[in-house]
Amino acid sequence: MEQLLELDYALFDAINHGWANPWLDTLMPIWREKTTWVPLYLLWVTLLAWRYRLHALYFLLALGLTAGCADFISSEIIKKNVERPRPCREERLDEPARLLIGCGGGYSFTSSHATNHFAVAVFVFLTWGRLWGRWRWLLPLWAASIALGQVYVGVHYPLDITAGALLGTALGLLGSWAYRRLHRLRIDAFYL
Repeated sequence: MEQLLELDYALFDAINHGWANPWLDTLMPIWREKTTWVPLYLLWVTLLAWRYRLHALYFLLALGLTAGCADFISSEIIKKNVERPRPCREERLDEPARLLIGCGGGYSFTSSHATNHFAVAVFVFLTWGRLWGRWRWLLPLWAASIALGQVYVGVHYPLDITAGALLGTALGLLGSWAYRRLHRLRIDAFYL
């Protein structure tokens, strides 16, 4: 376990310090902020509601339940039991974290940003994203870029975002599987 943590610290240093440049220093605090994506979410909701009417409501409820479970499991169960300090509060690092935003409250493992964004990305990838063809592959890349942004700005370790990505992926798979089984409520166009 100690070797894994040392590798995690080294990767954190490589991303947080090694990738540092003024362009990313400006972009990443905005990119990883969840409110940055509100216009995209509103566009998605509008398109769904316009095209699928009442069935869009069931889709959005399933997506919201998936994202809500992801956030609850990461924030309330895992973080509160693991209690790993954030890099911005860690004394074992060779160099202090380059902190580009507030350190944040709570603990570091797992990254709720990574968990939530991967849950949403995988859910949409496997449902509505089926209509997007190859463009749907942008969804996991989007989630990964936000997760990496958490390391870049100094509030999470690579292991935190990796575990969050795996947890979010599993919950996105589970949520999309459950949604697909709601034959009378689901949007059938996603599966034809």
